[in-house]
Amino acid sequence: MDVAEDAEGSLDPRIQIELENLNNATDDINKLETELDEAHTAFRQLLTELTRRLKEVADKLGITCIEKARCYYEALEVAHLAQVECQKQAQLFQRANEIHAAAKETVALAETRFTSHQHEWKFDQAWQDMLNHATIKVMDAENQKAECGREHHRKAMIFQDAEKKLFQLEEKYRRYIIKSRPYFEVKAQCDQMLTTQKERVEYLQKAIKDAKHNYASSLRILENISNQIHQQRKDNDILANGPREPGVGAELITSGDNLKYKMNFKKVSHHWLMTLVFRRLLVILMKSLLECIPMEWFNNTYTDLLTCGP
Repeated sequence: MDVAEDAEGSLDPRIQIELENLNNATDDINKLETELDEAHTAFRQLLTELTRRLKEVADKLGITCIEKARCYYEALEVAHLAQVECQKQAQLFQRANEIHAAAKETVALAETRFTSHQHEWKFDQAWQDMLNHATIKVMDAENQKAECGREHHRKAMIFQDAEKKLFQLEEKYRRYIIKSRPYFEVKAQCDQMLTTQKERVEYLQKAIKDAKHNYASSLRILENISNQIHQQRKDNDILANGPREPGVGAELITSGDNLKYKMNFKKVSHHWLMTLVFRRLLVILMKSLLECIPMEWFNNTYTDLLTCGP
């Protein structure tokens, strides 16, 4: 009888669930790998096409004006990034300022309430702890505000320097900048298209990694279930028939030999159990395997599992 079945011959429901998970993971991997191949192909085709378009524009405008204006457009990108970073830091500083103001207001409110009820309330340890905690929050918020202010000032200076350099380059290469603008506009569009396609490739790569992780996890769970079934049957056999008595000549076997025999038996039993369990796995996954899932990958996973040892 199959180890996946109990004494009555019914399939352990956990095995059916994990086999279904394996089947789903196989379908996902097969689909995602196909999509990844298509995304790689699309990226290469897009790169080739965009390179051709840029070369056509460059030949039309002239390489000289493009090279002279390139430093300006690179500086323009640097200035834009510096502006974005400065704006982000300004938002952080504003948030830190709001937190600091709220913390100060909490302390002031607590002091006002206690003052107005000082003839009724006693300034005990609880009040002291509350005020200490509120004061610490004020100090932390003030330090954070100061740090954000310094960082905002630093990034604002970087942005100003970038703008200054940009203005100088614009004055120096104005004629080349105007003439080469069509080239760099096309280049910006191309860069955006390539970035979008690259993000698609990276997303699919991560999805495949996650699907393979799920597949391997289900394999490990199946191995654990197989070990549990084997141990349960062994325990049931002992309860039903009692422990086996030593056979004739057992006194000649040393403790070291006995341990070696047990380890070898356990290893053989483990492989036998896993082989029987995966007979069901192979039947369920046969359809997916025939639909071009990489056989080498499945064989490696299966072999690694069987050779991992009990």
